[in-house]
Amino acid sequence: MNTLPPTSPATATRDRLGRPLRDLRISITDRCNFRCIYCMPKETFGADYQFLERSALLSFEEIARLARLFTQHGIEKIRLTGGEPLVRRGVERLIGMLAEIPDLDLTLTTNGSLLVKKAEALYAAGLKRITVSLDSLDDAIFKQMNDVDYPVAKVLEGIDAAAAAGFAPIKINMVVKRGLNEDSILPMARFFRERGHILRFIEYMDVGATNGWRMDDVVSAREIVERISAEMPLVPADPNYTGEVANRWRYKDGPGEIGVIASVTQAFCRDCTRARISTEGQLYTCLFATAGHDLRALLRGGASDEVIHAAIGKVWTQREDRYSEIRGEQTVPLKKIEMSYIGG
Repeated sequence: MNTLPPTSPATATRDRLGRPLRDLRISITDRCNFRCIYCMPKETFGADYQFLERSALLSFEEIARLARLFTQHGIEKIRLTGGEPLVRRGVERLIGMLAEIPDLDLTLTTNGSLLVKKAEALYAAGLKRITVSLDSLDDAIFKQMNDVDYPVAKVLEGIDAAAAAGFAPIKINMVVKRGLNEDSILPMARFFRERGHILRFIEYMDVGATNGWRMDDVVSAREIVERISAEMPLVPADPNYTGEVANRWRYKDGPGEIGVIASVTQAFCRDCTRARISTEGQLYTCLFATAGHDLRALLRGGASDEVIHAAIGKVWTQREDRYSEIRGEQTVPLKKIEMSYIGG
């Protein structure tokens, strides 16, 4: 039984750079029905790739237990990721368990392929917000990026289903890679502004070791904003909260906004409040981490809540990650955890 008292936001656990622990991202599966070239390229994640055995994944009960312990360190928001989290059987039950935690902002990122079937159940279970990944409205480009011949129209159907279920506004994430989908920036901005959803552009990042990342492939946040502002003038908007990953911009002539996540060209490490739990229960303190801390072993080894709580605190208080601020020749050869294990 958990006997630990809740931690108030004012006393949230802080790392060596004074950053509080506020945001937890949990990857609930390493599997996905897409093979996006920047995340799970077929060259690596093909037919012969060995995914984790089901027994290696954290159970829903283990995830919920960890979530409650993390809130006692100051966590206010949990995002479920993958892989593709909606391919995990019974995910609605997990959401229901997490929704019982008081004052928790519970959200999920998905490729949208299963939303037509699951949106209503997700909302009913207590999911508060949802983000859908979509990299182009052009079918040929999108199929090239997801690499499983999946059409744009079906993702849009999923977004509509989520809106009908009650999710509003919905956030749309677009990873921009030079030479592939930068010409989709303006069409995406026009389309989702009209529909009242919030489009967020993500600079192509060097997560993992299999996506062939090069700096030349990065379309910078500045270029993205300039492209849109030339047609639909933008003005800066204040962040919703300290540590928000996206720089917000609103349209000068009316409603609507965009966000730009500029991890490569405008590092935001100094305000980073995010921890991540990988599919197999490793705690990572940075998206670009090279090693994790095994929480699954504690859970399955009979450790008490007090012991696990202390272990989480020890990891975070020793944290001093700032990969994006020091990105360069010394970071390129580092072996980093793959996106499919750690989520976004």
